[in-house]
Amino acid sequence: MSMSAPENPNGQGSTLSTLVGVMNSAKEKWDSSGASEAMSNFSASIPDSTKDYISATTGQLFSRDRLRTVSVYFGIGEERPFYVEKTPSLLVARLKHNVQFFYLNYLMLTAVLFCLTLLISPSAIIGIGLLGALWMYVIRASQSGSLKIGGLAISQSHASIGMGLISAFVLIWLLSSVFWWTLASSGFLVVVHAGLRDASMHQDGEDQVTMVGEVAGPASEQAAFLGDPQV
Repeated sequence: MSMSAPENPNGQGSTLSTLVGVMNSAKEKWDSSGASEAMSNFSASIPDSTKDYISATTGQLFSRDRLRTVSVYFGIGEERPFYVEKTPSLLVARLKHNVQFFYLNYLMLTAVLFCLTLLISPSAIIGIGLLGALWMYVIRASQSGSLKIGGLAISQSHASIGMGLISAFVLIWLLSSVFWWTLASSGFLVVVHAGLRDASMHQDGEDQVTMVGEVAGPASEQAAFLGDPQV
C-alpha cells in the first residue's frame, strides 16, 4: 500500500514569500519611477463634472440590469422568438433594437469566446507564461537599482520601459490570431442573433420602438414591438 508524501509547508511558504516579494518590488519600482505621481496629477486635472459624467455613464452602461437572462436572450417560452424578417425597414429596426437591448450580452459573448480561444491556443499560453517569467526575472535582477547584462548596466527605469515595449510587441504577436478569430466568430454570432431574434416584446423603458401593425385594445394603451411576423 503506497502512501503519498506529505506536502512540504516550508516550500509553500517560500514560494508565497517569493511572490509577495516580487509584488512588493514591482510596487516600489512603480512608485519610484514617478508614474504613480503622474497618474495622480492627471486625475486631479480632470474636472469633477467630467469624472461624475464618466462614472455615471459607465455605471449605466455596465449595470447588472442591462444583462439579459438566458431565457430572454434565447426567447425561451415565447411563441416565435426567432424568424426571418423580410421587410428591410423592419429588419433595420430589429437590428437597432437588439443591439441596444442585448449589447451587454454580446460583449460577454465576445469575452467568453476570447477566453476559450486563448485556452485552446498553447502557443499563446506558453508565450504569456514566458513573458511573465521574464518580468519576474527583470524585477528581481534590478532590485539594486540597475540590471546588468554582460558588462552593460541598464537602469531600472530603462529596463522597465524596455520590458514594456517588448511585452506590447509580444502580446500583439501572440494574441493577434486569437483577437481576429474572436472578433470574426463573435461578430458572426451577434449578427445572426440580432437579425433573427424577435425581442420586440421586451422593452426596458429607454428602448422604445414605434409600433407597426394593428393591435386590439384601447387607443391610449402603448404598444412597442417591431411588427408581427409575416406569414
